[in-house]
This record gives sequence, C-alpha cells and structure tokens, in this order.
Amino acid sequence: MDVELTNAHWRKSSHSSSGGACVEVADGFTGVMPVRDSKDPEGPALLFRSSAWQAFVTAVRTGEFDA
Repeated sequence: MDVELTNAHWRKSSHSSSGGACVEVADGFTGVMPVRDSKDPEGPALLFRSSAWQAFVTAVRTGEFDA
C-alpha cells in the first residue's frame, strides 16, 4: 500500500508522558492509520487498516493488555 504522508499532521496521545516512548498517528487517511515513532519523525511509518487500529485502541481502553 502506497500512501503519501508528506503533508500528514501527526499527533501524540494526550496520555503520552515526556519520557520519549511515544507513537504518533496521522488522522484523515481513508481506510488506514499511519503510525510512527515520535523519536524518529523522519523514519518509516507503519500503516494499519483503520478497523485494526480501532480494535487495538478499544482493547487498550478496556484493559485487555493490562498485566
């Protein structure tokens, strides 16, 4: 899948700490959610299907990954 991310508007979660271990996402892409490492903004981005990203976010919010 080839998605042009040059003009993407990246954002971090409001829950991100200042420790630097954050990911950024870019909204506004049909069918996909671009994700990148905030420490390497010029590095590669991963693209997830929007449905997969939403399932992940829901699982995090409901505590599915809590130890």
